[in-house]
Amino acid sequence: MKHSILLCGLFLLLMSFPARAADGDGKLRIICFGAHPDDCELQAGGVGAMWAEKGHLVKFVSTTNGDVGHWREAGAPLALRRLKEAQECSKILGTNVEVFDIHDGELEVNLENRKKVIRVIRQWKADIVISPRPNDYHPDHRYTSVLVQDAAYMVTVPGICPDVPALKNNPVFMYYTDRFTKPNPSAPDIAISIDSVMDRKLDGLATLESQFLEGGANGHEGLMPKTPAERQKRVADVRAGHANRNKSLADRYRKLLGDFYGADAAANIKYAEAFEICEYGRRPNKQELMRLFPFFEKK
Repeated sequence: MKHSILLCGLFLLLMSFPARAADGDGKLRIICFGAHPDDCELQAGGVGAMWAEKGHLVKFVSTTNGDVGHWREAGAPLALRRLKEAQECSKILGTNVEVFDIHDGELEVNLENRKKVIRVIRQWKADIVISPRPNDYHPDHRYTSVLVQDAAYMVTVPGICPDVPALKNNPVFMYYTDRFTKPNPSAPDIAISIDSVMDRKLDGLATLESQFLEGGANGHEGLMPKTPAERQKRVADVRAGHANRNKSLADRYRKLLGDFYGADAAANIKYAEAFEICEYGRRPNKQELMRLFPFFEKK
């Protein structure tokens, strides 16, 4: 009995150790998964730019190539276009990008894809892994979430995908926030002000013209600007829509922002991104979260 108690205590102690950069170079390594070449940029473009600004390493992975994500274009030409858009966005944000060669709308939860996700997390030597939640309107979003969840813990098991060394420490796995409420609503554990990089995020999103300027899969000819003035207005409207999305997150999670920045500072935050801890990875406490998201220095 004493031995069991001691082992249990040792396990809990090990689980509470703070994250350290995988290569001992002081750099955090963050990998974000989305189903399409715009999802990560929308959900984490702000914190991605902030991590990169501090010299940390950020990778955005799309689990499909987005080849049906347009009302007029499809196939290989669209996949190539979306890859180039994502690469241009990554140059602005300071992030890295990878797009899996899987057809848009056809992502499956299977062993092959699980191994693909395990390998890319290991190759990146991730400290933090972020993905969508599993309840979502789009099957590719849901299955991206499940694949990432299925990789949690398995990234530490040497016997699976032995061609890529297993991680010694399980990363912190997290979710983006969303508006879906069933079976359970989004419940973020940390909210981050992205005021300092909001213009850069908007500049990055502006490169993803196939999705936002042209409306993506549900767009139509009526969205296409016919004159320079119409284009200027369309670009401004899209930009404002993106800004309002992050403004609404700041308003929605004002109390959570206060938990990290203090109520007075939080009251002045205009734009935010927020993230929820997935129970399948390592469970950081608030102190470690603030080290993983190193954006709370006193001014």
